[in-house]
Amino acid sequence: MTLPQGLSFAIIGLMMAAFVWGRFRYDVVAVGALLAALLAGVVKPADAFSGFSDDIVIIVGSALVVSAAISRSGLMAAAVQRFAPNISSTRAQLLLLVGVVTVLSAFVKNVGALAIMMPIAIQMARRSGVSASLFLMPMAFGSLLGGLMTQIGTSPNVIVSRVRGEMTGTPFTMFDFTPVGLTLAVVGVCFLAFAYRLLPNRDRAGADVEEAIEIKNYVTEARVTEETTAVAKTVRDLAALASGDAMVTSIVDARGRRRTPMPDAKLLEGDALLIEGDPAALDRIVARGKLKLASARAGEPETDIGSVEAIIGPRSSFVGASAERLSLFHRTGVDLLAVSRRDKRFTERLHEITLAAGDVILLRGDRTRLAELLREWDCLPLAERELHLGISRRGLLPVLILAGAMLATTLSLTTVPVAFFTAAALMVATGSLPARDAYRSLDAPILVMLAALIPVSDSVRTTGAADLVAGWLSHAAAALPPYGALALILVAAMAVTPFLNNAATVLVMAPIAAQFATQLGFRPDAFLMAVAIGAGCDFLTPIGHQCNTLVMGPGGYRYGDYARLGAPLSLLVVLVAVPMLMLVWPLR
Repeated sequence: MTLPQGLSFAIIGLMMAAFVWGRFRYDVVAVGALLAALLAGVVKPADAFSGFSDDIVIIVGSALVVSAAISRSGLMAAAVQRFAPNISSTRAQLLLLVGVVTVLSAFVKNVGALAIMMPIAIQMARRSGVSASLFLMPMAFGSLLGGLMTQIGTSPNVIVSRVRGEMTGTPFTMFDFTPVGLTLAVVGVCFLAFAYRLLPNRDRAGADVEEAIEIKNYVTEARVTEETTAVAKTVRDLAALASGDAMVTSIVDARGRRRTPMPDAKLLEGDALLIEGDPAALDRIVARGKLKLASARAGEPETDIGSVEAIIGPRSSFVGASAERLSLFHRTGVDLLAVSRRDKRFTERLHEITLAAGDVILLRGDRTRLAELLREWDCLPLAERELHLGISRRGLLPVLILAGAMLATTLSLTTVPVAFFTAAALMVATGSLPARDAYRSLDAPILVMLAALIPVSDSVRTTGAADLVAGWLSHAAAALPPYGALALILVAAMAVTPFLNNAATVLVMAPIAAQFATQLGFRPDAFLMAVAIGAGCDFLTPIGHQCNTLVMGPGGYRYGDYARLGAPLSLLVVLVAVPMLMLVWPLR
């Protein structure tokens, strides 16, 4: 092993460790890896920023804009809501929801497809009296399977296409992924239609969304005023007003000092009370006790003021911040009324609580602005069913633009980057997506990470490190039949992707897989496809993909629940993908 090879391995190894540690943002880690590679000399200064002009960044950025416009159109949601009332059995409902998400994910960003369908799934579960947990994880897995079907379905497919283009001069085309991806999607959806029974049904606790996300753990803050009926009475007296279904967890007096909420503790004017319970109990205790919510504003107009329950998304600006730090009301006029977090009892005052992804929050503000603000904050509405988020009157136009872009690439009229950049521009030009929302949808961290990792991952090839690793793998696979060698690459990519961003997995694994195939005397196509499939199929953890994280709170899932359904699905993907890859992409 040469010094440049060792340095390349060390930088990528440290980068992977930083990704797994999770202490720093993945885009910051990628930029740090690029700087380290420059200092070590394994990336030349002339190549340092080549990633920012790479087709991958253009395609992914354009696909994000197109996806946002499709989501905003509301077309899919309207179609499902029209036909859903005619479907009553749990399995049929599951097939409908998972099928729609899977197909939609082939053409738009999978987390966007999932976000469109989640509120519909929760409503369907409530109407049917079943647990939302039976629908949400299968939908998340379906969105990952759907991304395997086209070149633009997921970032790994875009990256693998570029690697193949560099090796052979001919990149994969839009539908080269379809034969194997479609087979996996169909088999996977059929499996999920029966295997959903492996998921925990939290008895009746999962039967509706409030219970599935444990709304009983909501905490709110209210103030004792001169009008409060409980002034000079005890905590026990106040709790009795809620029939024992809410409890005072902390008392903060007018000077900011905390008192223990013992049952016989007297309540004084000016006390701030942290109260925990389900929404109905909180409403009773505040109304009957004539308490004043801490968020209530003097002289606030009541016209068109409403409340909405929402779940905080993984990329929300709320993550790691508090309402006080965000100056939420002063900047937007929206109040935080209550917070719920699974298995967590808060002791902080409401405005001091540091929010996290997956928290369920109750917001109050102007109904006409809540829809736009929730999109801006990456928060998914749960309880305000009549609130239509960004439904465009031009519902069909974004779909037609997307279809035109796909047709142009299929007929080889233009390249994928040009087609989807044009589609993204048309989405804005036609008013299907406001320019502000288009820039917001670009997901700068993932684009920066891709641009920074492209030259770093390429150092594995330029230093000869890929040849070295491929040699090790070739030695390990010497006794294996061809299908065993292909399965080895697929399983290796599956094993790495829960700990890395899936795009980062492909950037690291694709050059190694190509060299591995070459050293064994095989054509690289099937091995590159295996890397893309492995990187796109993280079914084992809630943290490996945003879709898995998004459903954890509303589904009431625990960490280990993912493996219960995901492990057999992962095995099924390996068993189906390997022979399909060898059939569609012969090894010799």
